[in-house]
Amino acid sequence: MHQNNKNVKLTFVYITCKNKEEAIFIGKSLVESKLAGCINILDQMTSIYEWEGKLEINEEAILIAKTNETLFDEIISHVKKNHSYTVPCVLSIPIQNGNEEYLNWLESGLK
Repeated sequence: MHQNNKNVKLTFVYITCKNKEEAIFIGKSLVESKLAGCINILDQMTSIYEWEGKLEINEEAILIAKTNETLFDEIISHVKKNHSYTVPCVLSIPIQNGNEEYLNWLESGLK
């Protein structure tokens, strides 16, 4: 299990975006501001949900940010300012284990 001296708790932040371009824009800004150490984007996910009483079926992109749990509130604020959705999906999923060298590298790029 990954341990470090700073007691950093790493997490994935799962964010859905209206398209790949929006995901790239938000992802780049998260890395540039050191709120995320790495971003992964998966394009063309189909989402089915109800919004304002209507069933929606839309193509979206998934943005996965790898970050420190303590930055999560800043990420939510950042995403809300830069996202096209009224209520963007921003969820935290804790990272429990991983390649020690990779996790150290990830931590080194964060605030």
